[in-house]
Amino acid sequence: MTNNQKDTLVLFDVDGTLTMPRNQVTSNMLEALAKLSDSGFSVGIVGGSDVSKIAEQLCKTQEALKFAFDYVFSENGLVAFQKDATENEGYIELSKNSMVQEIGEEKLQEIINFCLLYMSQITLPCKRGTFVEYRRGMLNVSPIGRACSQKERDEFFQYDKQHGIRSDMVKALEDKFSSCNIKFSIGGQISIDVFPVGWDKTYCLQFVEKTHESIHFVGDKTSPGGNDYEIFSDERTIGHTVTCPEDTIKLIDEIIIS
Repeated sequence: MTNNQKDTLVLFDVDGTLTMPRNQVTSNMLEALAKLSDSGFSVGIVGGSDVSKIAEQLCKTQEALKFAFDYVFSENGLVAFQKDATENEGYIELSKNSMVQEIGEEKLQEIINFCLLYMSQITLPCKRGTFVEYRRGMLNVSPIGRACSQKERDEFFQYDKQHGIRSDMVKALEDKFSSCNIKFSIGGQISIDVFPVGWDKTYCLQFVEKTHESIHFVGDKTSPGGNDYEIFSDERTIGHTVTCPEDTIKLIDEIIIS
């Protein structure tokens, strides 16, 4: 690139893009990200999980995560940090918002109650615990339960592909709450993300669109209904679809030499 590459930001989804879902990052991926940064690009991550879960996958600790990337957008950017270039090992908190402040406790409970009732009527090969997880920027709803093992998670993902468990549930939620300003999207291997309209991953763009000439986004759930679709198709980004972390590493090389 002929312009200053720091003017170019490359934003990455986490699960399925930088790591296998809920797994830890590989050394090969860390080397590829370091190569991208050393080539002069700004590097950021945007994920639906809270900052502690993202840190477990990428950097072990939350503090290390904030210093490892130019931008960290957890919960789609509702909780956001920027590395402070003017201060050694410093960072700036950009955002801290919450879903309950936006839609109110009454509506939040209405959605939770509907999800729990709906899931109680589904029979799956197995069910575990933690079917609804409240995060600051969203509800994460899982028909199998987030307490499942990795093996059970993989098996549900394949079962869901055949039977459309999550897509049917999204349709039921959309029908029930059609008059509300709420979005429902399939995320990761086992869950559905529930959040106010506009609080998808495009939420993070407000913090970077005026400071970077171009913004690339790399994600794996970029089809309509996937939780990367909105930011992937946004006019402010150059969207890239990958199928796995190995695919992401190849794409990083392409971005560097383009």
